[in-house]
Amino acid sequence: MTGDLGSENRTPADKAIIRINSLSKNFGAIQAVDGVSLEIQAGEFFALLGPSGCGKTTLLRMLAGLETPSAGSIVIDGEDMSRVPANRRPVNTVFQSYAVFPHLSVLDNVGYGLKVTGIRAAEVRDRAEAALDLVKLEGYGARMPDQLSGGQRQRVALARALVKRPKVLLLDEPLSALDAKLREAMRHELVNLQETVGITFIIVTHDQEEALSMADRIAVMDRGCVRQVAPPAQLYEFPTNRFVADFIGSVNLLEGIVSAVDGAEMTVQAALLAAPLRIVQDKRFVPGTKVWVAIRPEKINMTKLETGPTLRLDDNNQVEGIVEEITYLGDFSIYHVRIADRPEGLVKVAVPNFDRATLRPFIWEDRVILRWNPNSGVVLDS
Repeated sequence: MTGDLGSENRTPADKAIIRINSLSKNFGAIQAVDGVSLEIQAGEFFALLGPSGCGKTTLLRMLAGLETPSAGSIVIDGEDMSRVPANRRPVNTVFQSYAVFPHLSVLDNVGYGLKVTGIRAAEVRDRAEAALDLVKLEGYGARMPDQLSGGQRQRVALARALVKRPKVLLLDEPLSALDAKLREAMRHELVNLQETVGITFIIVTHDQEEALSMADRIAVMDRGCVRQVAPPAQLYEFPTNRFVADFIGSVNLLEGIVSAVDGAEMTVQAALLAAPLRIVQDKRFVPGTKVWVAIRPEKINMTKLETGPTLRLDDNNQVEGIVEEITYLGDFSIYHVRIADRPEGLVKVAVPNFDRATLRPFIWEDRVILRWNPNSGVVLDS
């Protein structure tokens, strides 16, 4: 048995189904959310990403009606939610703990929310079975929760949230209790599920890989504020500030001063390097500005000094160093290369492991040259 649980709630894709305006939440002297404004589109898979304590769960709870804002407003599908209680909002929430009733069967768990609103038993059963089909639990209705795996209990929680046909599904760290392989599988299932039902999903997570692999857009939060909102590839390749660059993936940050600007090309004199860096990007800074150049480890090419061309002092975007540490991660290795005798003088380089681990192309104490293209770095001023 199948059923479309979201079609009747679909809104035109260019319409913002959620508008958050200058939203704040204080807990005494603690400012958990600080003046956040966001628009989330209908049918979008949106992620709130950030470290523990950044305010992302508090923001989600305000959307759900479980916390009252200290200031600002939330509008869902054109209706101000200020006076709308949690049980009357067009949203449903899947919690980290699943909150599955242990004394009810799977089918009764999924249909519980419909049953308490007075819907007739036959319709409750039909809709609950359709929801179970949707999350690939057809035939599991008679089982009890203790007969299910963690991933199956997670699907029961999803089915229970979807059965009421919300306009927005809120997911609070829904995969954190699962093991690594099951988390990866559930990511794909959640994306496919969202595409099937066509409603807006908002997920809270501290896992960068989770957000990058699932979301259409991501809001990166820090200390109650949104630092950047963008699609995953744009966040990773073009962060707008040091926090986002450092939080999303791995990055090398070189401090320096802009020494010249020529069209789209900037020259930056980094404190750790003899030769200046050349960077090509749309956003430019005036000479004399203190900046940081962000370079991802996989953007750096590494060659052994004896096999590479001679390094000249005026060569841009390259530096000599010594391999100091090696971190083997299976499909690739991270080489920590010492380029200066200072605490910040270690550069990380990601190298794919095309050969077996015993045939590493570089070993400890190798003298190497690091090189990167002018369009591989990003210049940041904060």
